[in-house]
Amino acid sequence: MPLRVTFVAAARSSALLAERFEDDRPLDQAGWGEVERVAQELLPLAAAELRCCSPAPRSRSTGEGLGYAPLVQLGLRDCDMGRWRGLTLGEAMAREPEAVDAWLADPCATPHGGESLVDFITRVGGWLDTRPVEDGCRVVAVAEPSVIRAALVYVLKAPPSTYWNLDVRPLSTTCVTGRAGRWNLRFDKASAQPSRA
Repeated sequence: MPLRVTFVAAARSSALLAERFEDDRPLDQAGWGEVERVAQELLPLAAAELRCCSPAPRSRSTGEGLGYAPLVQLGLRDCDMGRWRGLTLGEAMAREPEAVDAWLADPCATPHGGESLVDFITRVGGWLDTRPVEDGCRVVAVAEPSVIRAALVYVLKAPPSTYWNLDVRPLSTTCVTGRAGRWNLRFDKASAQPSRA
């Protein structure tokens, strides 16, 4: 059996606040409530041989709240957004409209002084490719939705612009199987639980 990596998207910090680049806000009461509602459904993933999370506070808290006791992995950190860190897209656009346009149009651009989209996708893919290759090994990784989007672009060998067309919802799961350089996106049977939109 190939290596199986299940990504769990971190719970949101708040449904009422706009998403920020490299958001380092901890889970709020609503986020903890979301984790509690899905904990029973996602608890079986705690049986994975390796349990990891990104260094972001909400990813660490989500992993702990789900009972995974995850190890922080720097390779799963969010994209380095340089001087835009902590800003919303709208705030960055108001300050530097041409720079934001360049960043959105060119996946190699770094007008913010941080990491390009291509470098981010490559880094996350590198983390994935360096997981242990023991047959049947299972890994669960709690990360920001942006990290999971980067992993999917890498796995599918899709153009970097595909990143903008992927929607990863909080507390959703995404599974990939394979080994370095040979990954597949896996769709498991539907859960008996109705989906919460």
